[in-house]
Amino acid sequence: MAKSQHSQNAFGWAAKDTSGILSPLHFSRRENGDEDVTIKILYCGVCHSDLHSCRNEWGNAHYPMVPGHEIVGTVTKIGNNVQKFKVGERVGVGVIVGSCKSCEYCNQDLENYCPKLIFTYNSIDNDGTRTYGGYSDMIVVNQHFVIHFPDSLPSDAGAPLLCAGITVYSPMKYYGMTEPGKHLGVVGLGGLGHVAVRIAKAFGLKVTVISSSPGKEDEAINKFGADAFLVSSDPAKMKGAIGTMDFIIDTVSAVHALAPLLILLRANGKLITLGLPNKPLELPIFPLVLGRKLVGGSDIGGIKETQEMLEFCAKHNITADVEVIKMDEINTAMDRLAKNDVKYRFVIDVGSSLSQL
Repeated sequence: MAKSQHSQNAFGWAAKDTSGILSPLHFSRRENGDEDVTIKILYCGVCHSDLHSCRNEWGNAHYPMVPGHEIVGTVTKIGNNVQKFKVGERVGVGVIVGSCKSCEYCNQDLENYCPKLIFTYNSIDNDGTRTYGGYSDMIVVNQHFVIHFPDSLPSDAGAPLLCAGITVYSPMKYYGMTEPGKHLGVVGLGGLGHVAVRIAKAFGLKVTVISSSPGKEDEAINKFGADAFLVSSDPAKMKGAIGTMDFIIDTVSAVHALAPLLILLRANGKLITLGLPNKPLELPIFPLVLGRKLVGGSDIGGIKETQEMLEFCAKHNITADVEVIKMDEINTAMDRLAKNDVKYRFVIDVGSSLSQL
């Protein structure tokens, strides 16, 4: 059972039961240790997983829960052993704040696959206390899991890159989606999808957005730079695209059919799933076997790769399209997020809207 108390007062908004409704909460953070960085939080993105977690849709919620793992802030204190960061510097914190640092995955800079992974919220820290996320005024994080935030990236539109950005960048690197001229399909033009289009175009890929929303075609092509747009409910258009794609990144979190996507792939094509539906998807085997195709998955990235992704995005002027909200607007934002009513990511202006009540 998690301990609950530290000596440093903190304040944020928390879900307190499966309704997922957030309200103000006073809680505590640990004092800054020798390996720690204390951060005043300025902005925090609202990820779809925050919604799933708050409402216990994955069945692992512990309350009270302070969500948020797309954190940008400024360093206010550093430990005696911290040399990479300095007070006043702008930094980021993503999905993870701890790992064992000694297993085969940690040794390969793949902390995100460590069996002893500690998530930024709804997890148990090394000292037995529960972790609380970025919907709060400050956070204390081991230096290894703090990211330098490039000067050219804006804090608000850059914050979602700490989850959405690395979630699409990591599979592109691992599965070989970096060869200019290759054809990538991006399923879903939401928080992940619109960033995937921008990163893919920076790698030089041909990009087709596959969506159930015809109204998103103009933005997909003229705003985010996609080369083509497929309405997934249009049989004629889908049939015309059969066997044309080298890769597909599937960002959809709802239960949906994979068969129509698999047949869009060329032989040796790869379908990589990033969304996290709360029920199993049906996987047809014939199109896999007959085309030597692959279905894979990917989950964020390690700290080194997250830093690399931010530098890449800074170089290519890639940010998320965001709607900035105040902290007390979070419940309305969550309801809208559940209806996919956001273009394309909510970000909380924590620094100017979260004050002690």
